[in-house]
Amino acid sequence: MKVIIVDDEKHAINTLKRNLIGLVEEENIQTFDRSINALEYVKENDVDIAFLDIEMPEINGINLAKEMKSFKPKINIIFCTGYSEYMQQAIKLHASGYLLKPSDKEKVKEAIDDLLYPLDPIKNHFYAKTFGNFEFYVDGVPLKFSRSKSKELLAYLISLRGATANRKEISAILFEDEYNKQTQNYLTKIYKELIESLELVGAKNLVRKGYNSYWVDVSLFSSDLYDYDKGDPQAINAYKGEYMLQYDWAYLE
Repeated sequence: MKVIIVDDEKHAINTLKRNLIGLVEEENIQTFDRSINALEYVKENDVDIAFLDIEMPEINGINLAKEMKSFKPKINIIFCTGYSEYMQQAIKLHASGYLLKPSDKEKVKEAIDDLLYPLDPIKNHFYAKTFGNFEFYVDGVPLKFSRSKSKELLAYLISLRGATANRKEISAILFEDEYNKQTQNYLTKIYKELIESLELVGAKNLVRKGYNSYWVDVSLFSSDLYDYDKGDPQAINAYKGEYMLQYDWAYLE
């Protein structure tokens, strides 16, 4: 779940953010004290919920919501204001919620639980299943990989939970061979084919590459592994002692 808060008052931003933590992962909350900056961010990024103040300079919350909905029609708008007179305008805009300041955590939770556009329980439609055999699903359908090692590379990076791995480490895991020019070239080819497979389903940015390092953006997909780490009862019950069975390195987990 990706959330933004837009308010020209810093204390209002901080109060709402405190109420959101625990309902939304903190790293998925972006804050803005200028509406123009928030608008640019929404144009370039996926946002599920926008908490907007109404009386702001540059662009007020009502007009900001109109602008956001013009290119992201299913963004959930929740107005947070100290005034009740904008309620009718919010209804006309098909806002998901209307909170009067100061709002408490319970009211914020109620607004999230009653969104106009409910969120897909599988984040952004991408889901990594690690219990049993590893599979990566797109809208419930396993993604096809052109090469089994490309799939294994994705599995290994997912197992690192967003941490980076360098080329030498990955080569040792995937090839169990000496790190040389041949394995370097092979890894480059595997990575390229993995990106091509992900790009076909709109997930190109799921795997990231830096200088001699690779990692996954954990905000772009869901996984039974990550749910288990959070103590989710469903994920805990789903784990039967089997984890990425097709990969020998996974036994160490």
